[in-house]
Amino acid sequence: MAKKITTIGGQALIEGILMKGPKKTSLAVRKRDGSIDLSFLDDRRIKDRYPVLGWPVIRGIVNLIESLVQGYHAMMLSADKSGYLELEETDSINEKAPESPDQSPKETQKKESKLVNVLMVIASVLAVILALALFIYLPALLFNFLNDATGGNITPWRSLFEGLLKMAIFVGYVAAVSLMKDIRRVFQYHGAEHKTIFCYEAGEPLTVENIRKQRRFHPRCGTSFLILILIVSILLSSVLAIAFPILTKPIWLWVLVKLLLIPLICGLGYELIRVCGRHNNIVTRAISAPGLWLQRITTKEPDDSMIEIAIAALTAVIPDDPDADRW
Repeated sequence: MAKKITTIGGQALIEGILMKGPKKTSLAVRKRDGSIDLSFLDDRRIKDRYPVLGWPVIRGIVNLIESLVQGYHAMMLSADKSGYLELEETDSINEKAPESPDQSPKETQKKESKLVNVLMVIASVLAVILALALFIYLPALLFNFLNDATGGNITPWRSLFEGLLKMAIFVGYVAAVSLMKDIRRVFQYHGAEHKTIFCYEAGEPLTVENIRKQRRFHPRCGTSFLILILIVSILLSSVLAIAFPILTKPIWLWVLVKLLLIPLICGLGYELIRVCGRHNNIVTRAISAPGLWLQRITTKEPDDSMIEIAIAALTAVIPDDPDADRW
């Protein structure tokens, strides 16, 4: 049977996997009692209301924003369904005495749950600010410092320096968090997601045995997308820095330019990953190589129970029409 390239994609969660098909988006989570909770998320897409947002290049930033919003919602749902939040809240309650002897454990747990939600929102905002500082402001600031120290001798290398520093920060961060036990399990589910999609694309029955033997490095992974964004950023900012050097002089102006370029960079990166997903030749393999290498960190070999979750999530979104999800 010829290999099928599908539009179905997924996301690893806490003890679960999200699978996004052409018509439905499923969420499969392993509950504390060992059973599998399967549910479906609202899959209304903004491009269905505004077709222009589905045009090439434009759809890159639109899909990224939608994926981030839906991914955050799915991550919180998986934490709740798997009992992860309940365990965290129970541990927190056990570590400190109740504020009042009249306060019941349920009331305390409700307060803890609200506090967790508030802290998650604050953490998300701080994460965005930190990302902007680390990936945009810090590289520009550090380059200006080194460039001034060398009398401007490294000016032509600005974009390459900033891009490589961004990549080093990103890879270092991913490698560091992969050492955490909980994150490692998420990366194992990430591996299960990839292996299951590969098995489906190969036209083989979705069984644990068939999936176990598949590769876990997929060219259309979100990790590859992020690496492509960094590469496109290096190339695009290099062209601008050479063509309009005045833009790089005040650091605030260069940072502003970088921010304004984000939608275009995401759009071009998205189109590149679509091309790499559809075609297999020396050029696409070269483009995909950095992302596939990074997946050695962001995906781990799953156990059979994780593969079962991936099977449940993928099976739920396979369309009746075998060509409906063909890329």
